[in-house]
Amino acid sequence: MRSQPTPALSLATRRDAPPAFHIMVKPRGAICNLACDYCYFLSKERLYPNSTFRMPIELLEAFTRQYIEAQHVPEVTFGWQGGEPTLMGLDFFRRAVELQEKYRKPGMRIINALQTNGTTLDDEWCRFLHEHDFLIGISLDGPRELHDAYRHDKGGHSVFDRVMRGVELMKKHGVEFNILCTVHAANAEHPLEVYRFFRDEVGAQFIQFIPIVERDNDTGFQEGDKVTERSVTGKQYGEFLIAIFDEWVRRDVGRVFVQIFDVSLAAWSGLRPGLCVFEETCGLALVMEHNGDLYACDHFVEPRYKLGNIQETPLLDMVTSEKQRKFGLDKRDALPRYCRECAVRFVCNGGCPKNRLLRTPDGEPGLNYLCEGYKAFFTHIDRPMRIMAAELKAGRPPANIMRLLAEEEAELQRRFARARRNDPCPCGSGLKFKYCHGRKRTQGTRKRMGDS
Repeated sequence: MRSQPTPALSLATRRDAPPAFHIMVKPRGAICNLACDYCYFLSKERLYPNSTFRMPIELLEAFTRQYIEAQHVPEVTFGWQGGEPTLMGLDFFRRAVELQEKYRKPGMRIINALQTNGTTLDDEWCRFLHEHDFLIGISLDGPRELHDAYRHDKGGHSVFDRVMRGVELMKKHGVEFNILCTVHAANAEHPLEVYRFFRDEVGAQFIQFIPIVERDNDTGFQEGDKVTERSVTGKQYGEFLIAIFDEWVRRDVGRVFVQIFDVSLAAWSGLRPGLCVFEETCGLALVMEHNGDLYACDHFVEPRYKLGNIQETPLLDMVTSEKQRKFGLDKRDALPRYCRECAVRFVCNGGCPKNRLLRTPDGEPGLNYLCEGYKAFFTHIDRPMRIMAAELKAGRPPANIMRLLAEEEAELQRRFARARRNDPCPCGSGLKFKYCHGRKRTQGTRKRMGDS
């Protein structure tokens, strides 16, 4: 006699199931041992008055089973975030790994990604993280004075040394980690100092630069069009990325991986960005609170974006609901005409909806707060991205661009050396040499003479 499929299995084989979706789990909710000034999630504690903010093991098991059964891809990622997820304790994550193995489908690979401030890590934690191949995202905003500007403990004290100790422990135990650097008013004017610190002192290979766009209101929700003074401006963010890109593309391609540069290369190669911020639509990156409440997105943990609770409604029903589908399609459908006609839409797609708080020059709502910076950055990198995309298409490494640019720049220097004052500048600006690079070279010579 053939057995009847379980309800969960029936859901997992539904035709309307997405090919893959991702859920960020917050086992301790917004609870954190730090009190960073710009943290958008600390205020979410108010959504759950009198809660203990600890995910029960029974709920963890129900989520693990439903999440795995709903996926039809060979690789499934469990994302752990907070607050500070390590405050759940190591035993919780030991049990999480056991449950993943219990429900893992044949041939399926399970990946765990955990975001932490790094202050709670010790040898025992790092041995566990290495043994189970956890990918760690560690929050670090640059060298001490820049990191400490807005990141501190609940007493207002620096945590930089504790974070760096966590980094060193991960390196000691071979734990793979990414740097999660927020870009804000304090560090935005120091792009190369920040980048070189990560590259040369931390020894980081993988870096994300996350812009802080913080709404200035009392609700903690994504409403209103005012931002705090801590927020980076669009112009600052663009200039920050451009400065780092110009150094990276000349010396670090293939050695240091910066998320927004990788995303850009994918777009210039005709591929999907692979990052929800720059996808045409969204809705496949959800978040689950400590009690099983499911929300549309990590940036929209608000009552109106709550989809339900996995203890009452099957997970896949909520993921494929009309409400969530509309949330995802609105990213594309609500895009103003100004954005739809933009030359860099293919890589930007209007950016994250949470930052669409400006009006276009035509007065249409929905322009991304970071538009000026995105447009400047994506325009600036167009030629090098075309070169790297062509190298990829030809089966050659994108890192070849470093040699190509070095050869070009050496030739340009030779042309500068031969140029006369009234000749057109070899850089192609259209100015006379004496008013362009000739002036810059003269100023540089004078400065060196003054220093000697």
